[in-house]
Amino acid sequence: MARARLVFAALAVASLACSLVPTVEVPAPTAPPAPLPTAVPVVQAPAEPLLAPQGLVELYERVNPGVVTIYVFGPPHPANIPLGQGSGFVIDVEGHIVTNQHVVEGAEDIEIDFASGFKAWATLLGTDPDSDLAVLQVEVPNGELVPLRLGDSDTVRVGEQVVAIGNPFGLSGTMTVGVVSAIGRVLQSEREAPGGGSFSAGDLIQTDAAINPGNSGGPLLNLSGEVIGVNRAITTETFSASGSAVNSGVGFAVPINIVRRVVPAIIQTGSYDYPYLGITSLGEGNLNLRQLEILQLPPETVGVYVTCVVQGGPAERAGLIGAGACGATEQPGGDVITAIDGQPVFSFSDLISYLVTEVAVGDQIVLTVLRDGVPVDLSLILEPRP
Repeated sequence: MARARLVFAALAVASLACSLVPTVEVPAPTAPPAPLPTAVPVVQAPAEPLLAPQGLVELYERVNPGVVTIYVFGPPHPANIPLGQGSGFVIDVEGHIVTNQHVVEGAEDIEIDFASGFKAWATLLGTDPDSDLAVLQVEVPNGELVPLRLGDSDTVRVGEQVVAIGNPFGLSGTMTVGVVSAIGRVLQSEREAPGGGSFSAGDLIQTDAAINPGNSGGPLLNLSGEVIGVNRAITTETFSASGSAVNSGVGFAVPINIVRRVVPAIIQTGSYDYPYLGITSLGEGNLNLRQLEILQLPPETVGVYVTCVVQGGPAERAGLIGAGACGATEQPGGDVITAIDGQPVFSFSDLISYLVTEVAVGDQIVLTVLRDGVPVDLSLILEPRP
């Protein structure tokens, strides 16, 4: 039976693109991305792009053997009926497979189906609910393992053509084509923050390549056949008769450079720690004029308005000021974060993207805030998300 986990926000609905039963969620210089283990192929130089349409045929024939279909089994379904399904892809010859955390959530057993028809049970090594990633491992004949080449998501640009391959609605090996619609998007994390609400997952790639329930965990590729992201979710207001979310041309993928950071940690320890500031803000988008008037800020103000500073967190110890009690919104008096380590911050998505891609737990950063019209620099040490 299919299931689809949904995130409701305003009129739009962000739906995780796996095939699951409907439930409602509550929700300095640039450092290079951390390398994956030596067994994982790391790109040294970009491959030559393939030319469409014949190039797309060649790309599919080369990449599809490394894309897998995932079936999960567990209660309350009978033992022989899958609880849900999704996609994944092979990253090395050791049998490691990357997918989404929400694809394997609640699974007692996980089946991997290869493009050749070979099937095997997988072991779950660990998950990261913040990036919605999971790593599986299978023991199969070497000939079944076709690791996909990993790209560099820092080079992704809006407008470039991309390809998604996965298992929408159980149709394994389905290929769709689109473009990168935007970069640096933010979605809710799969993990709740203390006191309610959710942490944020940042720096996601937005694409109009068709992504539907069952595509979750599959690769988003450039025209060189390199993985640049892991398909995660769609935003939609349309649903099928069975309750499955229907593609609306707004899909999201976890960038591969976050995968490069997270996957080695999951393989080694079963989890990954994200940097934590301990603040809340008004949201991802820029402040509109009405909000600026309410907050008593000049109309040219850009940045992250701090509504709340979590007690005992790094931001509080560094001296950041929030507008009021946590949960309160659009009250004057809060700091506006305008830069991090000298890099301008225009919105919450800029701040989150920097934290998840450029720094790590234990690093010292400098936040520049606008306080009563005056820039102030505050230093703090990043801690892991609680």
